[in-house]
Amino acid sequence: MIVAEQKPIEEVLKSIEPFDKILVLGCNTCVAVCMAGGEKEAGILASMIRLAREKAGKLVDVLEKTVERQCDDEFLLAEKELYDKVEAVLSTACGVGVQQLSALLQIPVLPALNTKFMGGTKDHGTWSERCSGCGDCVLELTGGICPVSRCAKTLLNGPCGGSADGKCEVNPDTDCAWQLIIDRMTALERLDKLLEIQPAKNWKTARDGGPRTQTREDVKL
Repeated sequence: MIVAEQKPIEEVLKSIEPFDKILVLGCNTCVAVCMAGGEKEAGILASMIRLAREKAGKLVDVLEKTVERQCDDEFLLAEKELYDKVEAVLSTACGVGVQQLSALLQIPVLPALNTKFMGGTKDHGTWSERCSGCGDCVLELTGGICPVSRCAKTLLNGPCGGSADGKCEVNPDTDCAWQLIIDRMTALERLDKLLEIQPAKNWKTARDGGPRTQTREDVKL
């Protein structure tokens, strides 16, 4: 899932300062799971805005709505009547949702969150980065542990010479991804696979090749 965190309230208030009628639009998918932008969080943010503006002596009309996901026009277009009532939308979606909605509207769409990474749940309230969306998955070679997102040097042939005691030299609090890979491949009795030298990665499939688009011809209308 995409993991995000709410921007400092001071930053949010500054971004909406020119507007007296806004819509706080929540997203009930990824950012709801990481408790940053779902219906509950959008409601709390709306209340904080009202209180802050009231304290400043500048009232604001704040509408609230949460859609299933903001990365899909189908859900965004269903709320068209609300957009016509406000001067700006404050989105609690990830950066994808903000851009998706911006493309549909002729009013400002402002981000309430900072988008962090794609990750999984480590324990309650903690999420760890697991995927960089590089477009060329190598997990079958590394025991299901991604060296692109989890190795600080994105090494496809590791470990480097700087790791020590199973920890990364870049951050000693972080497990060395390649130590995890070796341990995993040993347990799977596939350690010999790591003897195969991998060629330099073709980064054209990643963000380095520019913004990416994927099309499934079999599902197009």
